[in-house]
Amino acid sequence: MIRRLITTLLAVFALNAFAAVDANQASRADLETVKGIGTGLSGKIVEARKAGSFKGWDDLIERVGGIGAGSAARLSQAGLTVEGSAYEAKAAAGVKPAKAAKPAKPAKPKQANKSEA
Repeated sequence: MIRRLITTLLAVFALNAFAAVDANQASRADLETVKGIGTGLSGKIVEARKAGSFKGWDDLIERVGGIGAGSAARLSQAGLTVEGSAYEAKAAAGVKPAKAAKPAKPAKPKQANKSEA
């Protein structure tokens, strides 16, 4: 009986640990449960939110110093949402795609030595 109760409680806590944390509604303590958000970043998010709710990830990235596209993707994977949405990376305008590796040059065939011919 006690084991079943403990198992049920652990399951409830595990589900809460993986619950999404919305940047517009979470307290500083809630924000700090997201891997990658410490006291400094949670404070910046709460401070920026005082000017108004974040309209989306682009708005959050623009208004909160220290969050760029890369960190937004990592924070989103860790459970942070904005307006209930996960971060979706967008192709930046004017950014060239990475170049593919050049194929290796074929080896030159050995030429016969004149003295051998």
